[in-house]
Amino acid sequence: MLPGSILQQLSDAHRLPSASAADSSPSGRQPLSFGVYYKNTLVALCHALEDAILQADYQPLMITAFQRGKWYLEEAERYGEIADRARQVVIMAAAEAGFAEHPTSQKANVDLVSLAATDPVAQEWHLIILSPNYTAMVLCQELSAADYGAVGQPKADLERKFYGFWTFEPGLVLETAKLAAAHVGQYNPELQQQLTTQVQEIAAHIEREEALCGLPTTEHLGEVVSRVVDYLQTRHQGMTPVYPVATNPLDSNLISNELQAFLRVAQLMDQADLSNPMAAAEVANLAEAMGQLLDLPAWQVHRLRLAGMLHRIAFLSSSSLLSSGTSVQEHAESPDKPLACPLVPGIQVLRRMQRLRAIATILTHQTEWWNGSGQPAGLAGDEIPLESRILALLISFQQRLAALRRANSAQPLEDMLTQALEDCRTQQGERWDPKLIEALSLLVSAFQQGFNLPESFPKIASGLWLMDSHAQEALPLIYTSEQLNLKG
Repeated sequence: MLPGSILQQLSDAHRLPSASAADSSPSGRQPLSFGVYYKNTLVALCHALEDAILQADYQPLMITAFQRGKWYLEEAERYGEIADRARQVVIMAAAEAGFAEHPTSQKANVDLVSLAATDPVAQEWHLIILSPNYTAMVLCQELSAADYGAVGQPKADLERKFYGFWTFEPGLVLETAKLAAAHVGQYNPELQQQLTTQVQEIAAHIEREEALCGLPTTEHLGEVVSRVVDYLQTRHQGMTPVYPVATNPLDSNLISNELQAFLRVAQLMDQADLSNPMAAAEVANLAEAMGQLLDLPAWQVHRLRLAGMLHRIAFLSSSSLLSSGTSVQEHAESPDKPLACPLVPGIQVLRRMQRLRAIATILTHQTEWWNGSGQPAGLAGDEIPLESRILALLISFQQRLAALRRANSAQPLEDMLTQALEDCRTQQGERWDPKLIEALSLLVSAFQQGFNLPESFPKIASGLWLMDSHAQEALPLIYTSEQLNLKG
């Protein structure tokens, strides 16, 4: 990272003291998850995040860095529309002909900051959107010639690579907006003061409970994520192939960012739940351990882990629930079949990404009961997908364990594990598969003997490895309870 750049300053603020340090720094800041992004991915991603401003009355403060004025000029018309819906728009770029003369640049709430050629921010691509009800950010820095190595810099503009990350997390967006305002101050101290005042005002609103930026819903972040997926898919469909289909890195980069969109919402939902802020990470790790204990194939273990990480998205709230007369079945594939299961808004968001088809089915049926009295389809016993049975049990176990930790943090962990297990055991044969209760008992025994699971949320920017080789297939019902192979 370039010294003095905004990305480098933020990275340093979140750098852990040592490799053996805890998952968060002494200040409570989480380490950042960086990845490499192609320009074509960033264009689609930024357009999706920006267009949320045009779809709702967020009236945000928006700060951007375009590297060069010519890149801003390509976006200036749409930025004029955004400025009409924004509180203020600040654009940083190395000035070029026409940079300051475009009509958008003349708007009262648009400020241009002409970066010096030696300014490290002139090598960065930033989009910072800050409001009480919507926060989003892309923070990237273009790779240098040395970074490209022996392969050399790409000839096609859309293949240029950038290092950084993107997020919806309000705290990170606020922190970065302050760094950006300070950088603007090197060129325009008066504008810096104006930005600082606005950031402080927005920060005060964000701290209020009703601020939507920390409360994911289907109408709010669900719609934004759907737009991200749609734009990335459209970008993919419109690309001119430059690599063999099977090894196309541009394709993989787009798919990775579709998955990142869901993982970032899942992480935000965890952070918003102060009573159980590690639910997704803990359930994912428990699910992986359970899959290994049951000797499931590696692709199915990956699927379980990903379902655990995304399980909270199924419970995204909605103030305008979809009609209970429609169904989660693949009606488009079988239009003559009657619709039986009610649509779950959060799961419908997941279904926008074809490769999450199996995950959506797992989450749909996590509320089924072993005795057939659950929802949404009233499935019983081995009719319930195995992954749904596993995930539902582990979610309940983790929630019970978290509640015990809150109630009495001084209680020995061994006792809490035993109590959480016994609470689940009381519903064996009714809600839970008895064979899975047996497997959970073995896991609890391992924990009581010192076996530990990592609790940190995985590195989101490299989450593509979580996609299994059967990702786009319909969910198979492979194992009956009697066929499960317990290790140990």
